[in-house]
Formats: sequence, C-alpha cells, structure tokens
Amino acid sequence: MTQPALIFDFGNVLVHWNLHALYGRFFPNPQAVEAFLREVNFLQWNSRMDRGQPFAVCVADIARSYPQYAQLFHLYDERWADTLREAVPGMAEMVAQLKQAGYALHLLSNITAEKFPQMIEAHPVLNLFDSRILSGRVGLIKPDPRIFIHTLNQLGRSPEACLFIDDNAANVESARGVGIPSILFQSAGQLESELIKLGIL
Repeated sequence: MTQPALIFDFGNVLVHWNLHALYGRFFPNPQAVEAFLREVNFLQWNSRMDRGQPFAVCVADIARSYPQYAQLFHLYDERWADTLREAVPGMAEMVAQLKQAGYALHLLSNITAEKFPQMIEAHPVLNLFDSRILSGRVGLIKPDPRIFIHTLNQLGRSPEACLFIDDNAANVESARGVGIPSILFQSAGQLESELIKLGIL
C-alpha cells in the first residue's frame, strides 16, 4: 500500500471515551453506572447528538422521560468533555510520526459537532489532521455505509487509496463493505505492528 490516506476514528482510538469518568461519583459502583446507562438507553440517546441534534433539545426530551435522572442528563451537556480526557497511550506520538512521514491524516468520528471544539483545545494532536469529518455535521453515523461514501467523496479518494482505523468491529466491516481497507484497533502497539506489515511504518 503506497501513501494511502489514513482515516482515524476518534473515541477509543485517539482518546478514551469513558462515561464512568463523569458518572462514577453518582453511583456506588461501576455496575450501577452500567445499569443506569442501560435503563435510559444512553447510547441510543447519545446517537441523536452524534447525528447533529442540539444537546438542549435532546436533554430536555430525555429528562421528561426520566425526570429522576434529569440532573445527570444536564451534567452530560455541561461536562461532556470530562468523558474524553484520557488520551490513548502512544497514539499522539504515532499520529505525529505519520504526519512527519508525509501521510494525509483524516478524522472520521461519530461525535457531536456542537461540543467537538472542546476536544481540539484539550488534545492538540487533532490539529495534525488534514480534515475532520464529524457525524454531527454530516447527519450520518457509522456504521452506515453512506458516511464512508461521503468521506471518500470529500477526500476525493478511491476506497483502495485509503486505510481506515476504528475500534468498533461493525464500523470496520462497513468500511470494508465499500472497499476501504481497514484495521480493527486494539492498542497503539497492535496498530504499529499492522502498519509495519503494510509498509507504512
């Protein structure tokens, strides 16, 4: 593979997304946090913001459905960045190395565009990316294949001229389904080994 455009996911590839970091102090143990998240279908609700719906609207809606947790939903709006504080070890250094080697770097993330500017301030590595394609701007979320087609069109690249890196197996399979070579991310060390095999590192 010669000089592919490298397309990275954000959450749990560059920066850990950890809802326990925000909600852990409100529950007696991690299992109780998970029970709360399941009870309110948190991931499904969060996908509304990832698709571009305003936080204010989504928080008001779910607070009406679960008034006993209204404070926690408002807290997610106010302290969203707390869930994305911890960088994945080794990844900022790897991205910088790839940038220095001349690779085109792009971000493709299921993430709210409303809050994302906070991440740029907290994680300067994001400034190394040539483009940042956010589901909240596009109105589509992975693993919908249409977001990968949108990405290819925006980059002006054929599928085989790209390499996609994501920690979610469904996203990786969807990208492969439209012809984009992809790596299922597990750690910086594992990714480094994969990139060495491809002759990228």
